[in-house]
Amino acid sequence: MKYFDTYTSNTIAASANQHTFTMEKGEVRTGRVFYKILSGGTYNYSLLFSNIIDSTYADGSVSHKNLVVDEWEILEAKLAVFDKDAVSENFMEDDAATEINNQSVNFTQLTFDGKITKTVLPGEFFSSDPISLTIQEDEYLCLEITFKGNTIPYHEESFLPVFTKTDKGWIYDRRMPFAGMVGCDRPAKLRVGFIGDSITQGIGVPHNSYKHWNAELTKKLSPEYAYWNLGIGYARATDMATDGAWAFKAKNNDVVVVCLGVNDTFHGNTEAQLTQALDDIVNFLKKRGIKIILQTIPPFGYEGEKIDMWKNVNHYIKTELSTKVDMVFDVVPYLQMNSENSHIAKFEGHPNAEGCKIWAEELLKTINSSHIFD
Repeated sequence: MKYFDTYTSNTIAASANQHTFTMEKGEVRTGRVFYKILSGGTYNYSLLFSNIIDSTYADGSVSHKNLVVDEWEILEAKLAVFDKDAVSENFMEDDAATEINNQSVNFTQLTFDGKITKTVLPGEFFSSDPISLTIQEDEYLCLEITFKGNTIPYHEESFLPVFTKTDKGWIYDRRMPFAGMVGCDRPAKLRVGFIGDSITQGIGVPHNSYKHWNAELTKKLSPEYAYWNLGIGYARATDMATDGAWAFKAKNNDVVVVCLGVNDTFHGNTEAQLTQALDDIVNFLKKRGIKIILQTIPPFGYEGEKIDMWKNVNHYIKTELSTKVDMVFDVVPYLQMNSENSHIAKFEGHPNAEGCKIWAEELLKTINSSHIFD
């Protein structure tokens, strides 16, 4: 896809296609989502979308990996820049939503192949036409979309500021299409992708705090790199291993940091299925010439046979897979309750801000000693 020849991610916010929702016939809805920008400057921005579900949600009975979503329509899309102090951590309250969305800003019209409207076809990847924007570090890019259709892809577990316009004003509501990548034409020495589940997405730290482990890591790594958060709640290694839409995104990076296996352990996959999935992921990433940092599966309060599965797969990662990847990082010693209860998380299953900060600091030490980015 030629898009990736020009554009790299400029936010560490995660915004995948995780689930779908339905709308009434003839219903038109307008939504807004806010992305915090990593690198300031004046660049051409182009947003990447897809009409495929990236990974399995919950038990997969409604929304699952590689689900092709039906046709829907964008009636209008706009972008605006909001001040870095515009969006607080209490944005889910209606008063906060009104305050955020009533600020006076200038929106710029987005187009798609020169047109304001866009008919989104089943399974389509598409991007907006480039527009030049000046955005400073930590300011917010607001995407506003007016849309209609029967079934719409969205991110049910998003922790980003997301609002829907109603007759009574703006309310917190995640049911709107998300841009899978906030792309800009800022040159980057390396494109770094983070593959994972809800822990990588950022669940566990306060909404809109950008204190999840990979957000903390990007603050310590080079600002000359581009970072793309591909973490999704409920995601499994077996989802990524199918080499579908989610893997397509992952393969458009130079370095990929992988942290998967919690949901495979909890949601019925066997040890053999999980190790095979990790093998498959490593193989197709290496085939693309991508450098891989593979992490062990974090503690998460496993019980019974799941403890053995968790230990065995982590042993497999540290022994068998370590010979196939560029670096393995064992996160367990830094997140475990203690050595006797290594399967229990000290900082909660979804690590809190303290746990994520420690994780990032220790991972950085290993990255620096490995010279993987040299």
